[in-house]
Amino acid sequence: MLPLVWEKTATDSDGALRKVKDMRTHIGEILALFREHGELSRVDVIETSGLSRSTVNHRLGALHEAGLISAIEGGESTGGRPSSRFVLNRDRAVIATADIGATGLVVAVCDLAGEPLRHTRVTVNVWDGPERVLGEVDAALAELLIDPVTHAPAEVWGVGIAVPGPVEFAAGRVVNPPIMTGWDGFDIAGWFSGYGVPVIVENDANSRAVAEARPHHHDNLISLKVGTGIGSGLVFNGQIIRGSEGAAGDIGHTRAAIAESSEQLPCRCGNVGCVEAYAGGWALIRDLHAAGVEVDDVAGVVSLVKQGNLEAVRLMRRAGRVLGDAVADLVSILNPESIVVSGQLSECGEILLSGVRERVYQRSMPLATRNLTVAVSHLGEFGGVVGLALITADRIFAADHIDDLLERIAGRPLDIEAATVS
Repeated sequence: MLPLVWEKTATDSDGALRKVKDMRTHIGEILALFREHGELSRVDVIETSGLSRSTVNHRLGALHEAGLISAIEGGESTGGRPSSRFVLNRDRAVIATADIGATGLVVAVCDLAGEPLRHTRVTVNVWDGPERVLGEVDAALAELLIDPVTHAPAEVWGVGIAVPGPVEFAAGRVVNPPIMTGWDGFDIAGWFSGYGVPVIVENDANSRAVAEARPHHHDNLISLKVGTGIGSGLVFNGQIIRGSEGAAGDIGHTRAAIAESSEQLPCRCGNVGCVEAYAGGWALIRDLHAAGVEVDDVAGVVSLVKQGNLEAVRLMRRAGRVLGDAVADLVSILNPESIVVSGQLSECGEILLSGVRERVYQRSMPLATRNLTVAVSHLGEFGGVVGLALITADRIFAADHIDDLLERIAGRPLDIEAATVS
């Protein structure tokens, strides 16, 4: 693909290549300002970016021409004409997302700022395999991508898929998932290649962590997803901590502290004594059955807890303590400002959270817990898809990819130096 400059500049000289790189970087950086801060004037962009007025004017012109920013009223004046103000045009296109869990998935069409526009929930078992589950995603998107007012198909700029297992992020595939039978190495990104846009595959807990951290400017956060299984996502200094192979934060299959002093229960991953074997939704169903309490699914466990069933409440409190033990070392090592809990079991509220707090405050360093908050997420079922949309938008608008997007919009290499905006 041709670089985002007029063709005569695209030579092999070092100076020309630096100019191409600078243009992409400047556009990506300026667009990132609008994504982070919202409404900005030309003066705001100049002062925040440190770029010259001429450079900012050309880059704003390119973004405006592509429909990525819109001019609005209300600029400041220093005695002359008021400075134009701009804002991200969040409705310019959509991002298709699907948050896949163990027993269900949420599919949503989001705007460019991550806000869900239309969504649906589908009951499905992840153990049915990728073709069955991703087929459900295809079917849901086929309906959601049709605008209910105009009946026209939405313009898709990216696809984001979250799965409940370790993800090799660069390759867009699951690697050795403990519970996702048949998914190991499956080319999830390739499944959606027909859209002709970037496809992001992410761990579900990571996507929820971004949704919790980004809008509220929380730079140091641990997100726990507690449902049928258990996962965690880490966002520190504004970045997802994935580790070298994408396995960072997977506390569900670390060894539970309780396993050292009680029966080492078998886990679905094939090991014994995992955190999930004591605190996962499937484990609570198993233990309730053993106690003679009939329950069919995780929603039923939550219902029993809310009704005050003594055995269900006891097991939920134990689950909270097991989770607290598992995350306590992370708190001491990473010093997060907050732990946010989502997933079906989070609906049990303080009955679960009290156990988490108990163990974290007992076992973590006092300085690390001095201002720590432990709370239930307020995003509900949208946490995963919102985070996916934001992560996918990061990829679409990144400095090394923004020229691909702008050329696709324009249908030709865009002459940035000729672009201006009043």
